[in-house]
Amino acid sequence: MIKTIIIDDEAHIRDTLRKLLRMCCPQAEVIGEATGVTDGMKKILTLHPDLVILDINLKDGTGYDLLHLIHPVNFRVIFISAFDRRSIQAFKLSSLAYLVKPFSTLDLARAIEEVEQTEVKYFDLILEALEANIRD
Repeated sequence: MIKTIIIDDEAHIRDTLRKLLRMCCPQAEVIGEATGVTDGMKKILTLHPDLVILDINLKDGTGYDLLHLIHPVNFRVIFISAFDRRSIQAFKLSSLAYLVKPFSTLDLARAIEEVEQTEVKYFDLILEALEANIRD
């Protein structure tokens, strides 16, 4: 099982993700949910997930802010976002899994598959590449 936390400030997105994971990715067990950076950090430090599905824009900061508060990052991440194409390209260049809202069951299944193939030990390097690509 992949212990999963969903962090998004929109309740309907969390609900949809929970339902989609149950339908198409039973290996991803949702062990917690959070609505922002502060709540998300507490859940991560308490529950020790294997995977965090993380919105970029949260009510009290960004997904990046959250990741910078936790060192080392010892879990995988799927970013979810309604960002524009330039930002999505940065994700692609950094080899991170991401979902663009609204997303389908197939999109979610592919992202889970990508995450399963990413080694956690390289995530800090991947995050640095993402930040550099977003600035460019």
